[in-house]
Amino acid sequence: MSAVEMSCNHAAGSLGQVFARVTEMITAWNDARITRRELNALTDRELSDIGLARGDIERVARGA
Repeated sequence: MSAVEMSCNHAAGSLGQVFARVTEMITAWNDARITRRELNALTDRELSDIGLARGDIERVARGA
């Protein structure tokens, strides 16, 4: 006779991974939003002093 084990551990683990991934995505989005906001608040001269142009802001915010 064989036994079949029914367990929800796999589903719970997957749910935890999904939650962790969603949390990472929200954190990354918020970090990019804050970076964009702070860099946009700088003048063109201040951006130039740190080696950036206004067109670089999105790339920098995305971490590329």
